[in-house]
Amino acid sequence: MESVNPRSGFCKSNSTFYSKRPPVSLPANPSLDIKTFISSQAHRGKIAFIDAVTGKNLSFSELWRSVDSVASCLSDMGIRKGHVVLLLSPNSIFFPVVCLAVMSLGAIITTTNPLNTSGEISKQISDSKPVLAFTTAGLLPKIAADLPMVLMDEEERVDSTCGARIAGILVEMMEKKRPSESRVRERVDQDDTATLLYSSGTTGASKGVVSSHKNLISMVQTVVNRFRSENGDQGEHRFICTVPMFHIYGLAAFATGLLACGSTIIILSKFDMHEMMSAIGQYRASYLPLVPPILVAMVNGADQIKRKYDLSSLQSILCGGAPLSKEVIEGFVEKYPNVRILQGYGLTESTGMGASTDTLEESRRYGTAGLLSPSMEGKIVDPDSGRALGLNQTGELWLKGPAIMKGYFSNEEATSSTLDSEGWLRTGDLCYFDEDGFIFVVDRLKELIKYKGYQVPPAELEALLLVHQEIVDAAVIPEAGQFPMAYIVRKPGSKLSEKSVMDFVSEQVAPYKRIRKVAFVASIPKNPSGKILRKDLIKLATSKL
Repeated sequence: MESVNPRSGFCKSNSTFYSKRPPVSLPANPSLDIKTFISSQAHRGKIAFIDAVTGKNLSFSELWRSVDSVASCLSDMGIRKGHVVLLLSPNSIFFPVVCLAVMSLGAIITTTNPLNTSGEISKQISDSKPVLAFTTAGLLPKIAADLPMVLMDEEERVDSTCGARIAGILVEMMEKKRPSESRVRERVDQDDTATLLYSSGTTGASKGVVSSHKNLISMVQTVVNRFRSENGDQGEHRFICTVPMFHIYGLAAFATGLLACGSTIIILSKFDMHEMMSAIGQYRASYLPLVPPILVAMVNGADQIKRKYDLSSLQSILCGGAPLSKEVIEGFVEKYPNVRILQGYGLTESTGMGASTDTLEESRRYGTAGLLSPSMEGKIVDPDSGRALGLNQTGELWLKGPAIMKGYFSNEEATSSTLDSEGWLRTGDLCYFDEDGFIFVVDRLKELIKYKGYQVPPAELEALLLVHQEIVDAAVIPEAGQFPMAYIVRKPGSKLSEKSVMDFVSEQVAPYKRIRKVAFVASIPKNPSGKILRKDLIKLATSKL
């Protein structure tokens, strides 16, 4: 292979960008599951999880004992390698226990958003076919399927179970402490499937991303290397977790990755600015992972926040979701001079890996998503010609490495259009690499709307709108780049109002998917093959601002 340019990481002969970070070394043993890998990492950590509101905690020894105990109970229930188990729960100190216990058996965990409607959850159930569900009493009514359920509530007795089949209570399963000899032990390999997380595709239908134990191990190893190199092996780091654990960011970092470093994770069940800020002072947290809108709120309310809360322990902000502007970064550095901003870029399909900035200096390369993650390779491909491009040329980012998914669950067509025969993942993001190997995300090739960090597939909302008897045609776009807006063609003579369209949708979808604005038009612009020309509609929306 022709030499790789040490400054950019680019190799001209194969048009590939190579990571400038030290590579991750993966365990040689092919028979290794993610739970065994994490629990065998040496560290000095004492407390694994703390509930920010109640103060209840799980030490590392309690965590692994609980995981083994739950795994034994699941084995006795007949859960085997390859079985899918659904987890529907807000963030809690029990969420990781369930994930790790299920994966240790070689069974597969599939998570879903507690804000989803029962209709949306039913779709995921019929696709993934779980044999068991873990949930809370409050969320039970959302699971319409006749599945055995394990309740995750701490209250000893849960009264209203809506006639559900209750197979167990998690806190009781955690305390059984049976000898695990009784357990049916099946060999779990690194290549076996560990998680099935659903990612909204551009086609509208949510697709199950199949990730292996190897994918998770490479991600955990990356997290361990990043925090060990930065802090040596000194003491434990304390992280606030407000990001949802059902999402790849939360699952990767908080339910798995950081445990291997001996970090303490302070969990908030939902995002609340006051609770988050209070928890930093109360638990002396050093790391705060965020999405950009919260960071902006911290800059805008800095004086009040600093008066009201003790943030003296805070060292770093980890920001994912969208690149930060120069104004936001400099505004933050000015208001919080002792706190570094670190950024990250990743997809569910790449187990949350992709690129990151690991120092403030790297983050000050404004607008960047960072340098390629360890052992990750990148290509920039012209979406029209399919030709690989070079430095400072914009095209679709393709990624390849040990964290790239196995494919989409039971969906050959979607898999072959996203993963090529050599294992390259088409990210759907338009990007370029600069001469120092930093990635810049220019735009989304995909049509996904990101509202408050949640994915909203326009096609799903369009399909729903077309069911309405007074709607002839519909298109959904991101208004002001942020929230879902619908363009509607009414039936001749219809008096359908904006409000009735919004109400019709909000009754059937999760709150973050609701249509926030409606415009009535004579026709929806489409190309010759019938695809909606969203760019034209976005231009139309912008011209009316």
